[in-house]
Amino acid sequence: MKRILPILILSLIFLPLFVSAEEIIIIENPLGEGTQFEDIIDRIIDFIFRIAIILAPLMVVIGGVMIATAAGNPQQVARARSLLIWTAIGFAIVLLSKGIIVIIKQLLGVQGG
Repeated sequence: MKRILPILILSLIFLPLFVSAEEIIIIENPLGEGTQFEDIIDRIIDFIFRIAIILAPLMVVIGGVMIATAAGNPQQVARARSLLIWTAIGFAIVLLSKGIIVIIKQLLGVQGG
């Protein structure tokens, strides 16, 4: 155990010396061509939408497993039910987010989009 720590520290110190820096790393703008506030909000909503599409079914499965493994424990069932309800509410909000943005734009009188 005493030998692992110095080896780890030395490898972290000398590892950058062996890395090849011949390629040029280009970091692209994650917002693309959009620099207006509307474009930024639209891209953020799209990102959240993609994450929600992945997480919502996962959370439903976790809630189902929690109910199946509750073994009659009412607190565990209530916790799983709460998880499923909040997952449904959050997913509904994410699904309606684009529509909400359009409604807000119409209420504020924003042109375009």
